[in-house]
Amino acid sequence: MRSKNSELMNNIVEFINKEYFDSGRTPTMQEIATAFGISKGCVSNYIAEMQEKGMLENSGTCRGVRTKKMEKLQQAVEYLPVVGSIACGTPMLAEQNIETYLPIPTDFLGAGSYFILKAYGESMVNAGIDDGDLVVVRQQETAEEGQIIVALIDNETTLKRYYLDEKRKRIRLHPENDGMDDMYFKSIDIQGVAIKVIKDLF
Repeated sequence: MRSKNSELMNNIVEFINKEYFDSGRTPTMQEIATAFGISKGCVSNYIAEMQEKGMLENSGTCRGVRTKKMEKLQQAVEYLPVVGSIACGTPMLAEQNIETYLPIPTDFLGAGSYFILKAYGESMVNAGIDDGDLVVVRQQETAEEGQIIVALIDNETTLKRYYLDEKRKRIRLHPENDGMDDMYFKSIDIQGVAIKVIKDLF
């Protein structure tokens, strides 16, 4: 195979790194092709030779390219999706619901899969969660009483403290706000348990 342009190879690596660290996603072959004004097939050929040279790894999936810089930093941080408002009928972590990605140190998390939910409203102020705060959530489908959970109800997410009301045979979701009443449901879909809050200090 004739050796490709080494300057372009380096520029492709820089582009991949920038896209990944800006958005948390590796660019697709088509996105790389568009950025450099070359064909998707040409990009594939470059990626193949760059892999042979050890400049990157490629799993062959849509966003499967990994540079050395990405691999090194991925050992120290995890990019968590920040979920905003949920599009009706779509899964919580569907692409259209994800606003951005945030790098979070792995030591900050522990075992499990996580996402970040942007809090809206004042329903959890007594728990220290204010409007606009970012809540780190561990994905799980069950919870213990007293934990703050993310529940999906009628395609809308709510962040509340979780209890079981044996007398009413209902699930009780408790807002941490003295001016708001508890909510009762026969069933809910638990999306995860809140473990940490990221907030701005003024």
